[in-house]
Amino acid sequence: MIKDVKNFPISQLFDIEARVVYAIPRYQREYTWGSKAWESLFDDLLDNDPGYFLGSIICINHTTDTLAIQRLEVVDGQQRLTTLSLLFAALYQALRVQDKDLDDDQRVELINLKRKLVLKKGDDELRVIPQIQNRNLDDYRAVLAEAGVIGHVDTPSYAGNRKIFKAYRYFQSRIRAMLDGHEDRIAPIMTFLEKVSQASLVKIEVASHADAYTLFESLNNRGVPLTAIDLIKNKLLARLEIDEPGKVDRYFDIWKKLLEDLGDDYAVQERFFRHYYNAFKDRLNAPFRKEEDKRKDPLGPEAKRSNLIQIYEKLINENAEQHLKDIREAGRLYALMLGRNEDPTWAALDKPLQDLDRIQGAPSHLLMLYLLMQRQTLGLDSTQLSAVVRLLVCFFVRRNLTDTPPTRDLTRLFMSIVDRLSDKAGDEVVITIRDTLLAVSASDDVFRGKLEGAIYEENAGVARFVLCALAEQGMTRETWVDLWRFENKQFVWTIEHIFPQGENIPEAWVDMIAGGDMTKAKGLQQVHVHRLGNLTISGFNSTLGNKSFAEKRDRTDRQGRPVGYRNGLRLNEELAKSDAWSVEQIEKRTAELVDRAVRLFDFHGVS
Repeated sequence: MIKDVKNFPISQLFDIEARVVYAIPRYQREYTWGSKAWESLFDDLLDNDPGYFLGSIICINHTTDTLAIQRLEVVDGQQRLTTLSLLFAALYQALRVQDKDLDDDQRVELINLKRKLVLKKGDDELRVIPQIQNRNLDDYRAVLAEAGVIGHVDTPSYAGNRKIFKAYRYFQSRIRAMLDGHEDRIAPIMTFLEKVSQASLVKIEVASHADAYTLFESLNNRGVPLTAIDLIKNKLLARLEIDEPGKVDRYFDIWKKLLEDLGDDYAVQERFFRHYYNAFKDRLNAPFRKEEDKRKDPLGPEAKRSNLIQIYEKLINENAEQHLKDIREAGRLYALMLGRNEDPTWAALDKPLQDLDRIQGAPSHLLMLYLLMQRQTLGLDSTQLSAVVRLLVCFFVRRNLTDTPPTRDLTRLFMSIVDRLSDKAGDEVVITIRDTLLAVSASDDVFRGKLEGAIYEENAGVARFVLCALAEQGMTRETWVDLWRFENKQFVWTIEHIFPQGENIPEAWVDMIAGGDMTKAKGLQQVHVHRLGNLTISGFNSTLGNKSFAEKRDRTDRQGRPVGYRNGLRLNEELAKSDAWSVEQIEKRTAELVDRAVRLFDFHGVS
């Protein structure tokens, strides 16, 4: 709920008579603005008329005592507020060094400028209170001390290398440059100060973090916006600081380790929080259910992007410490599915989970998180867990090629499987999962039909996965090749169209495929070029391209090693022996590879 929205001039936001401070929670990201943002802010203020609009800030007002200092928690706009206060500090310092030349009115402005940065109550009461990450608060106090706004404080080590001091130094240099060529070195400062004071910001006060997030998503601010995960963190650690004063840093370390497990990708972090709730919805809702209706889910039937903050705010308020402990443990296990856990205990799951990731099976991480967290209760060992992952791989190969079931149904599907496992154990769990996936998947006939068609055109990702899986069937430990190796932002091993797919079909291929008839060759290309039988895996794809069949077959690298069709992959055995390539061979190889793929991704073949 929005409590207040007003467009204020900066002078009013930093009102010298107001007992208002802007506190940036310690859990927010550190000060991150750099030279481009400082330059843009300074130039905008300098070049535009007074009243220039600088954007908006979002605050939560927790103050209940009207006589107390009003402490506003800044949940969006902290970069802008901190930067503006550093600009004020630089302007204060520039005026202060010319104190003897100031007239009475200008001296009053100097005092007022100081009160924009500290309250009248005392020089130690800061108007803007940065967070503590990367020593932001210590550096900020040192800047104010150097500017003469507050008394002496020791400057932290290496402060000059961090952004708070760099911003202050930048503004000092811009003010000096602004004064170059002016005999009166006070008037330009006063004129610029007036522009800064009259520039405007919209201040939005809200009642909760959920309201802040809803607003944040719809605003396009200059600052680095907060994410849903930032706001969950802020709410969680703020609550823990209230519950256990003095221990919040320990909890902050736990949170950081959770994010280390999940990685830097925000989409993955958000997905984890949705999956965690959806996997354990029944248990998480239990404390909130009323006696008369134990079947309802007061927190919501499903976690989505739109309600994530509301769900976690309620969970945090109910038991913040236990909630942090639970999601920390869940994060460790979720890291398995992200390839971010090197615990040898789980080595048996490495390859199946890699395959699940490669076939874009992330929606099923919801189910896997539940199984891993509940493995003892469900009586699951590593063999059974591995079997489940292989079932999921089969499911996603078929689903991603046939679009059955549709993407919109996947979350509810895996949530429904979780519900069905409450009274199952051991092999019953595996069988229940298999039967449920089988029931909602496309039939073997539909799957086979998609495999027989233009699979590369239909879904290049599935085509690659199927080809790699078929190639791996013929490998041993001694001959194993990592077909998913990534170098210089691309795969080393890539899909190769044997009969080229380019619009300009080389003459050698027209002769081979269509007896020299270009029109016929183009017609055959449209029908056959993207079929499974015309696809293979090779290295140096860009060097093969439109070369003749023999050149592709016999291609070697600079060391003389075969990298064409004689590269040793079982998938290429027929190609390595052939002297030519024809439509009949494409059809024959398609039929053989489709038969192998149907058997390989058969639910009943998983044990």
